[in-house]
Amino acid sequence: MAALVCHNCGTPITYSEPISRQAECEKCRTDLRSCRNCRHWNERYHTQCTETEADPVADKARRNFCEYFYFSREAFDGKAGAAAEDRAAAARKKLEELFRPRGDKEE
Repeated sequence: MAALVCHNCGTPITYSEPISRQAECEKCRTDLRSCRNCRHWNERYHTQCTETEADPVADKARRNFCEYFYFSREAFDGKAGAAAEDRAAAARKKLEELFRPRGDKEE
């Protein structure tokens, strides 16, 4: 059986299942009972959830009351924080290009 790990930092989880709604990662203090740690979470879906009966959740990284939560057994890939930083950097670059005065060219 695969070990349970935090989606944010990859730290092994020492809590036994079922995971409490108040449970946090011992290292990074991220909520553990969140969509990002659920086996149904998939960022390619419109609601980022493969469970069709689940209510939509606004913040996928925060604790919630979803009754379909089941801790994911997938291996830690380390892309959770990096992907968000990459998207933010790309958005900043687009904004800078949009509001750059005419005639200024990036060299």
